[in-house]
Amino acid sequence: MNVYTTDKIRNVVLLGHGGCGKTSLVEAMAYLSGITSRMGKVADGNTVSDFGKEEQKRQISIATSVVPIEWEGVKINVLDSPGFFDFVGEVEEAVSAADAAIIVVSGKAGVEVGTEKAWEICDKYKLPRFVFVTDMDIDNASFRQVVENMTDKYGKKMAPFHLPIRENEKFVGYINVITEQAYRWEGKEVVECEMPEYSKANLQLCRDTLMEAVAETSEDLMERYFNGDTFSEAEIRAALRTNVMDGSIVPMSMGSNVLCQGVFTLLDDIVKYMPSPENRELAGVDLKTNEIFQANYDFSKAKSAYIFKTIVDPFIGKYSLIKVCSGVLKSDDVIYNDEKEVEEKINKLYVMQGNKPIEIKELHAGDIGAIAKLTAARTGNTLSTKARTIRYGKTEISTPYTYKRYRAKNKGDVDKVSQALQKMRHEDQTLWVVNDGENKQTLLYGMGDLHLEVIASRLQNEYKVEIELSEPKIAYRETIRKKSDVEYKYKKQSGGHGQYGHVKMRFEASGDLENPYVFEQEVVGGAVPKNYFPAVEKGLQDSISAGPLAAYPVVGVKAVLYDGSYHPVDSSEMAFKMATIQAFKKGFMEAGPVLLEPIANLQVTVPDSYTGDVMGDLNKRRGRVLGMNPAGDGKTVVEADIPMASLNGYCTDLRSMTGGRGTYKYEFARYEQAPSDVQEKEVAARAKAVAEANADA
Repeated sequence: MNVYTTDKIRNVVLLGHGGCGKTSLVEAMAYLSGITSRMGKVADGNTVSDFGKEEQKRQISIATSVVPIEWEGVKINVLDSPGFFDFVGEVEEAVSAADAAIIVVSGKAGVEVGTEKAWEICDKYKLPRFVFVTDMDIDNASFRQVVENMTDKYGKKMAPFHLPIRENEKFVGYINVITEQAYRWEGKEVVECEMPEYSKANLQLCRDTLMEAVAETSEDLMERYFNGDTFSEAEIRAALRTNVMDGSIVPMSMGSNVLCQGVFTLLDDIVKYMPSPENRELAGVDLKTNEIFQANYDFSKAKSAYIFKTIVDPFIGKYSLIKVCSGVLKSDDVIYNDEKEVEEKINKLYVMQGNKPIEIKELHAGDIGAIAKLTAARTGNTLSTKARTIRYGKTEISTPYTYKRYRAKNKGDVDKVSQALQKMRHEDQTLWVVNDGENKQTLLYGMGDLHLEVIASRLQNEYKVEIELSEPKIAYRETIRKKSDVEYKYKKQSGGHGQYGHVKMRFEASGDLENPYVFEQEVVGGAVPKNYFPAVEKGLQDSISAGPLAAYPVVGVKAVLYDGSYHPVDSSEMAFKMATIQAFKKGFMEAGPVLLEPIANLQVTVPDSYTGDVMGDLNKRRGRVLGMNPAGDGKTVVEADIPMASLNGYCTDLRSMTGGRGTYKYEFARYEQAPSDVQEKEVAARAKAVAEANADA
């Protein structure tokens, strides 16, 4: 592959709803540009961008892939991102490296929730965008309907650049709105044809919209427009490029990926209208001077690059996908990673074509490439030089809130599972592994049930280890509500030296749920010698880790040692510790023991029309709605307190309720007393576990 300068590069991300045709569009682009000799199909599992076994099996994109396409002397780095919401982290990584976006919409399915989310992410990252309507070869596909729906949603900035020509319900050609010429496909060739009469009125409407947009780019053009002058094609294209780059116009085009129709003109328009990296701004921090470093993809500045994604594959190895932010990166360069404090030599530079690395001598500012085997490097790291150490802000990645308990099916695979998950976490920042020591469980966090299911499947197929996913154990707590006064005498005589410890203790609620216990002593007259007080407290410490009610940690207990007795020969620290443990069990159960459940503060963001459904569902889950706040763009944030136990499966249910439009986040708030039915269920489960353990023994 040739080396391209910054002005000859376009970095374009494909966004859209799952199944709208992003991957098949990449396939058509790859075929037209000569990368492949025949077009692959998602159903056959032989596309350039969906190379993962899991992607081929499920026929969906799971990871972002880069396919560089050479077109008319320009390199278009196409980033094919997943459409399913469980893999939003991959989308965020792809968008961080892109300078423009193509929102793909199925002409058959129309504007879907994934289309809306794609638009929102473009707004967030201020990306210029095109809309490309696919499936035009299907009978009931309607370009007009998609244009109307997008215009209703996003205003008059939607500008069709091409209009379809249909004959006998078939997609046979298109009209170029700028040149006002009609074309039809004859085999692989495009030939000029007569414009259908029914298209002329629609063409005039689209043309008028475009001319207004062109006129608004300068006062001179506006004056000429009002005077009735016509603009030349060169003037129109120059003005439209300005409009597209600042987002005031969103071109709409259409075609058929399967028949490779409309893709040629799309590639032409990407080259003509989409910005090169030199038109984008980027700033970092020079760590030597603590001053702002205006990189702006300037090839003449100090070299720096940002790792926007990592590929860790058991078969092809580890690749750090980079975007060069300034300067020119060359093979044999020595780069410095300040976060890891590591200096490494680049042996070879690559561009990735799906999973195929192609060696290249150098990458100019704004280009996307890959470096193999950077041992310490992670996604989000900046690569620069020791002489000019630069750091860029990290991409904001969504927080995972769906979690399940996991364990290795084969006990001998525990270490292998841990190592495999660590590798997978390098490439997937929305995958978290949390060790919950209190409840003796390890938790796997992801963006949804499908995400966790894919993780388990990848472990089995790629790393040859199996895990079982199950509902997590909720981190309940135990405390008391009443007072109790107990004594316990621990006495053992087994020939020779015996054991003797005798304590009298009071137990009550301390009122402090942040701390497990408060220990006080009120012993008078030396009934229990001072040197045994630490042993009594040690007995308390051993007791609180698994309470007598349902074996959950104990909080908020005040224990007072006020009397007891000892034996000058048989008493020992062990004896007083054991006496305290038994006294605690008895005293705790006599002091009105209760189970406390963790409560989360939940914020659900949904379109206004779904607030009633969401609130009704929260009530069913024992949630308490605290209020509703407008979030702009016709959305509302519903805030509620809800038991953590009720959040199991909430991700799937919320998406089902809101058609995928709802999002949520939560954080632990406090502990509250659990209802009696929850407590009874947990106590019964504990009794059953003890009975089973005794039976096994």
